[in-house]
This record gives sequence, structure tokens and C-alpha cells, in this order.
Amino acid sequence: MAGRGLAGVVLAGALLATGCVHRGDIDDSGGITAVRSACPRVEVAAGTGDVTLFDPPAARTADAIDVVGVITNVRGACNDEADPIASTVSFDVDARRRDASGPRDLTLPFFLTVVQGGNAVVAKRVGHVALHFDAGQLRAHATGSAGAGISRAAATLPDDVRRRLTQKRKAGQEDAAVDPLTRPEVRQAVLRATFEAMVGFQLTQDQLKYNATR
Repeated sequence: MAGRGLAGVVLAGALLATGCVHRGDIDDSGGITAVRSACPRVEVAAGTGDVTLFDPPAARTADAIDVVGVITNVRGACNDEADPIASTVSFDVDARRRDASGPRDLTLPFFLTVVQGGNAVVAKRVGHVALHFDAGQLRAHATGSAGAGISRAAATLPDDVRRRLTQKRKAGQEDAAVDPLTRPEVRQAVLRATFEAMVGFQLTQDQLKYNATR
């Protein structure tokens, strides 16, 4: 999965292996426990996980639907020992057509985009998935994949932020029970170092509108 190889930061994480400590807990040593991976989270971009083709193309009625394709089973593999960090996203495409009278080949475009901090697109790649329908078959299946590189420096927390997250806190101290992630500057630094790899169909404006309003 996308989190393969937790080479990011283990924050006061000696107790994490026990399974009894949760993200944000304060452990017996006085640190905040969390696990952070440098690998991007993998998901389908909102509104782009399916595509509908019409025949005729300008029609939008149910009886004019020609092919429907859906992205499923999205999975990620990540080598966070490399620099840049190498992330590969794989997925399945399942499609259904209206007319099964003969064989048919169809190519659907898709994209892989890397997003930093929740909203900044830092890379995008467009690819294609080839589908083949046998004669008499309504359904087709294919797999697709794409890779992206992420700067290790950009995905690594600054030293001062890591120190603030992992510093031990003693009972009675003013900040003993304060989660450092509640501090805006720490939260923003963690957000800037967080990446997502999003996959979806490369849709036209009309297709995006259809997905949003159907």
C-alpha cells in the first residue's frame, strides 16, 4: 500500500509496536506518539472515478449511454528510501457497454496527480487504459498504473518541528498535556510535508459536469 516502508518519522514511537498506543496519545515518556510516512496517500480524485460515454455524444438520456467505466481497487507501492521518493499507483478499470453485438476496443484516458499540502498540484501525468470487449460480452476489465517522484526534502519535516513533536514532557510542565499538532506553525509544517497521489479519468468539461449533476 501507499504506506509501505514507514521511513518517515516515528514520533516518540517506542510503544507503537504494542498496538496499545494511538495517534496523538501522550505516552509514559511524555512524548506525543504518531507514525508519519514519507510516502503519499493514494486515492481516487473526487468526481473522476467514473466516466460515461454517450451515443450520440451530445445525448444525456439513460437510453443513450454507450459505455460506463469505473476505477476500482486503487493501490500504491512506494520506495521511500529513494530520492526522489518513488511512488507507483495501480488500479483496475471495469467497464460495461450497451451493445454487445461485436468485438470492440476502447481506450480511456486517465491522470495521476501529486498534491502537496491538500491543495497544491505539484505534478500531473496523463496515461491511457486499453479495454477490449469480446463479441457477445457486455463487460471488460483492464489494469492501469503510473508513477511519480516526490522530493525527499519536501516530504521531510524540518528538524525543529520534529524536535517539538518528539520532545519529552514532564507532568506539571505548562505544555505537558498540549498536543504540539494544535499549534498552527507545527500543523502547517506537517501539512506542507504531506503528499497525496490521486488517480482519476481525464474527463472533458461536459463529463465532469455530468458526474457532478447526475
